[in-house]
Amino acid sequence: MAQLPTDGRDAVIRFWSSLHEATYRVSGGRALNRVLGMPVVRVTTTGRRTGQLRSTMLTAPVVGNERIVLVASNGGDDRDPQWYLNLLAQPAVQVTQGHVGREFEGRVAQGSERSDLWRLIRTVTPIYELYQRRTSRELPVVVLELDEPPADPTA
Repeated sequence: MAQLPTDGRDAVIRFWSSLHEATYRVSGGRALNRVLGMPVVRVTTTGRRTGQLRSTMLTAPVVGNERIVLVASNGGDDRDPQWYLNLLAQPAVQVTQGHVGREFEGRVAQGSERSDLWRLIRTVTPIYELYQRRTSRELPVVVLELDEPPADPTA
């Protein structure tokens, strides 16, 4: 796809992403739930310009019960992915794994946390190193943390 003009490449990616999402949704996450050995999650952000909900299928190189780590790679494109720009504007996101959706708060890892996570990510799947070599921008590492409401002290 690297030889396609940007508009053509974006159209192909949107087509496959929407097909992937539809298959994932209809199957309750049982089909197409792993790519390149990584779990797939559906991340729903709020559009920074429209305010509308936007869903994107993403691979998650690190998944825990209360934390998910993503890479805003855009396949090594020089442009940041739209989901990432939306998350920067509104960090509250919903993540769906299988048929379970949960609320998370997103932030960009910085400093030593980013370095440690990047080493882990490259160990889990080397594809991100290839994506990093394709672009001059540093690929953002995004940490999603479970957004649990505070416990009710009266309960």
